[in-house]
Amino acid sequence: MATPTVIARLSAAVFAPGEQMLLTVTYSDADTKPLTVTIVVTDAQGNSSAPVRANVVIDPLTLVVTDDSGRTWARVSDTGSVAVYRAVA
Repeated sequence: MATPTVIARLSAAVFAPGEQMLLTVTYSDADTKPLTVTIVVTDAQGNSSAPVRANVVIDPLTLVVTDDSGRTWARVSDTGSVAVYRAVA
């Protein structure tokens, strides 16, 4: 199993109390694998359904953001490789 990688950056280096902080996290894992399962149902007469696809991810990543002040970081967006979180200074 590969070790996940992560890079994080804040929108500024210094914040005034009450100011919005944005944290951008870029993350990946070399062995996370998307998988598509295709299902077709066929009856005894040879009639088949249209294919149905289900998408899954093997070895998914979970992102958790905390800081030592106990503030809440709210997820703004997450593409599966780049996530943005917001908190108040």
